[in-house]
Amino acid sequence: MKHAAVALLGGAILGFATWHALAQDEQPGNELLNHDEPAADQTKKSDEDSPYENMHVLARAMQLIRQDYVDDHKISFRDLTYSALRGMLSELDPHSSFMDPRDFKGMQEDTKSEFGGLGVTVTTKDGLLTLIGVAEGTPGFEAGLQPGDQIRKINGASTDRMTMADAVDMLRGEAGEKVTLTISRPVTNELKEFTIARAVIKVPSVVDAMILPTDHTGGHKLGYLRLTQFNEPTAGELAAALDSLEKQGMEALILDLRFNPGGLLSSAVDVCSQFLPPNTRVVSTEGRSPAREYFTRSTKTGLRTYPVAILINGSSASGSEIVAGALKDLHRAILVGETTFGKGSVQSVVSLPDGSAMRFTTAKYYTPSRRPIHEHGVAPDIRCAMTLEEEARLYQARRRKEMPGVAQDRARVQDPQLDRAIDALTGVLLYTGRTGGPAKG
Repeated sequence: MKHAAVALLGGAILGFATWHALAQDEQPGNELLNHDEPAADQTKKSDEDSPYENMHVLARAMQLIRQDYVDDHKISFRDLTYSALRGMLSELDPHSSFMDPRDFKGMQEDTKSEFGGLGVTVTTKDGLLTLIGVAEGTPGFEAGLQPGDQIRKINGASTDRMTMADAVDMLRGEAGEKVTLTISRPVTNELKEFTIARAVIKVPSVVDAMILPTDHTGGHKLGYLRLTQFNEPTAGELAAALDSLEKQGMEALILDLRFNPGGLLSSAVDVCSQFLPPNTRVVSTEGRSPAREYFTRSTKTGLRTYPVAILINGSSASGSEIVAGALKDLHRAILVGETTFGKGSVQSVVSLPDGSAMRFTTAKYYTPSRRPIHEHGVAPDIRCAMTLEEEARLYQARRRKEMPGVAQDRARVQDPQLDRAIDALTGVLLYTGRTGGPAKG
């Protein structure tokens, strides 16, 4: 039986979902007899894992609950079925979950880059509900939330035993409504409370596109831009920004993917298409289904061949890791910073007949050289660590709309990773200028 399915990049996400269409056939596999075990044991194991026997157990449990449970308003077949699905999927891994019709509709709306909420991206890390992205210009960003913050309570309810689906449901809401978060911040060991009004959010993918001041780049015209996420408009916005920088004489590019939590797989592939020849394999997936490969496409502007450096850190996840891993493996960019988050698993979303859906892990991503991303991350070519305090100051500078080398108070916005990227590209430009070789990162 065929199902409409969707593959997701990124963790459980509020405001950024990553998906593309898949279709799968369920086909019964051939069972192999284990000759080391008696046939009776084989039959017993088969009975224990029989869908019919276990559905009978579930049906009997639901029957008893409906017959005798004290609160009859909690025992509709729909409520019991949804509760069973939530529990079943949450037991698989932190990224698998059940979505009721409202949640599924919200996930679909997220990919349009316009949604109601706080503008934060959450995942489960070390058993705690953790922010890995806070979109700029959103209520969460303006209130002072930061990547790495751990959500301990939502409207007074502890998140210790809260499922990801339940947390997402509590964080979502109508624009104008307020939600109170109790946040633990590891960088300062603070426990802080934020009351934030939700809003309808439009998030630009490309920000801070500019030519860096030449007194900071040794006289070279180095372009800089940040990608905040990967959604439907991202590739088009990136192409327009690159066109503008090229018209200003850009010699090389610094692409900042720090704090980028990911997004659409198709968008990440299209971003790679700006810098790689058509039909170049940039990522592949492997799971129980046949492996899939994803290739770049031709672009209207043609191939951009100037040197590229990519900034990454521990909050660069999912789509960011695909772009960084591909351009590193294919010797198209220099990676500067710290090893990325390590979220490289595929969640397929399968719609159910009543408008609800299941999201569950079906594969893992691999870079072109077959390096796994999940739980490994992508390592930089030039390692340049920043302390949590330095990252927090950089994030605060972004809130003030300041850029290293641009703000008058230079001391407040020091960015050693950006400085190392500038040094690396300056070296590449000097070398290629002397040898006359191709200027590629």
